[in-house]
Amino acid sequence: MTFQRIFQRRFLRNKLNDAEADAAETQVWLEYSVKCEYLGGEIGKELHQTYDNVIGKLVNMANTPEPWLLKVRR
Repeated sequence: MTFQRIFQRRFLRNKLNDAEADAAETQVWLEYSVKCEYLGGEIGKELHQTYDNVIGKLVNMANTPEPWLLKVRR
């Protein structure tokens, strides 16, 4: 594996981890919004489940990064 390929994988994993953390933080704010009655319970639950799906996709992308990496030209 070339240095460029290793760098791409690490860069992608880092960005996906950042996105996963942001999505998890959003879930916390959704829970807070429901508890403070800014959002209704049903819409809060629906949005939370949507973010569960987003996080699942991000984890899947991090576990199998090859389809998301650019092809290296020589």
